[in-house]
Amino acid sequence: MKTINRRKFIQNTGLLTASGLLAPSFGYGHKKQKSRVVLVGTGGRGIGMWGAPVQEEYNDILEFVGLCDINPGRVAYAKKKMKVDCPIYTDFDKMMKETKPDTLIVTTTDATHHEYIIKGLEAGLRVISEKPMTTDEFKCQEIFDAEKRTGNNVIVTFNMRYSSYVQQIWELLRNGEVGDIKSVDLNWYLDTSHGASYFRRWHGEKEHGGTLLVHKATHHYDVLNYWMDSEPEEVFAYGSLDYYGQKNNKFNSTNCRPCPHKSKCNFYWDITESQSSMDLYVANEKHDGYLRDGCIYRKEIDIYDTMAVQYKYANGVKVNYSLTACSPYEGYRLAINGSKGRLDAWIKSSMPTGVPPYQEITIRNLFGNVKNIKVMPESGGHGGSDPRLKDKIFRYPDAPDLYKQSAGSRDGAMSALIGIAARNSIETGKIVRIEDLTSLVPVAKKS
Repeated sequence: MKTINRRKFIQNTGLLTASGLLAPSFGYGHKKQKSRVVLVGTGGRGIGMWGAPVQEEYNDILEFVGLCDINPGRVAYAKKKMKVDCPIYTDFDKMMKETKPDTLIVTTTDATHHEYIIKGLEAGLRVISEKPMTTDEFKCQEIFDAEKRTGNNVIVTFNMRYSSYVQQIWELLRNGEVGDIKSVDLNWYLDTSHGASYFRRWHGEKEHGGTLLVHKATHHYDVLNYWMDSEPEEVFAYGSLDYYGQKNNKFNSTNCRPCPHKSKCNFYWDITESQSSMDLYVANEKHDGYLRDGCIYRKEIDIYDTMAVQYKYANGVKVNYSLTACSPYEGYRLAINGSKGRLDAWIKSSMPTGVPPYQEITIRNLFGNVKNIKVMPESGGHGGSDPRLKDKIFRYPDAPDLYKQSAGSRDGAMSALIGIAARNSIETGKIVRIEDLTSLVPVAKKS
């Protein structure tokens, strides 16, 4: 049984020198003057991932010079929560003109990412965008055109690539543990707490999040693209709304607080028990009408909660992927089949019997020999991947990217386009070819 610990992981990432010190970098994070950063989109993700932690951990090398959101109450709350002393805006163009930033972080609703990415590229800024990069093929193309026009590039923040577990699988595959990869099965389960949360929020409406095939699954597609070292070629999918939405229940409401049916609804969520949600969202409903505790059975929900996708990479690898957003437990099952054997992983995030203190990978060759590898989880958001991602972006941008974890617009597009193609396939009943969506032509081997 092999165990991967934190120090082994850090050494493998190339962020330590032989003496054990962090490798030096002479780029972004080591300028004499602090980088001038603006953030657009001050919802939970903006504040919780790219706002308060970045301000706290990197204030020696950067300063927030502006915050922007369409909701004046939320952006005022963000300033207080982040403990920054900078102007706040509801007008993005005004913020850009007055603050003169060099870095832009985009954490707005998914369908508007492209607007701010393009403006940032045109202003010559270092643009950092939350995933998914965008929600349809036309917006993808607009971003590519802007990069070509300006000569600037966008960074897409795929934190899952920086997980020690994901990196360990990448290493095993690169080392030929299963031989030439032939097919993959990935089944993802969201439990009745996490899964339902998407349907309470703006993510439940396709016009804002592009469906969970884009918003949520972009993580999964990207890590598969990362492991396979290839790009998707064609996609076919099925999708349905089986648990949430108006047709799946006898009663509904606008949101949980005034609902007359709360006593008999298993999905009732009392937002008043979360002070941060009350301060960020409820206190500011008056500005834009956004209800954070939206009813999961409301009529506006038009995305899928049950999805099955088949797609093929340009190198010939076939993928069977599924996403279920109403499961009694949370986690995913992964199987990678190769010419020499098979890699299996079963990640349990929430189970009735509890979660073990490690994550396990099993390698079986075609004739029964078994190797088990334990990977110890780390502290920090998303199993330690969030701090590593932010360190790479802000403090050590010039450190060697030995495991190809950094992502740009092509990576952002190739993950989003699988979901976009899957959505188009569900709506048309046809196989969708990736090369028909944008100017990108998939390649068999990325590197």
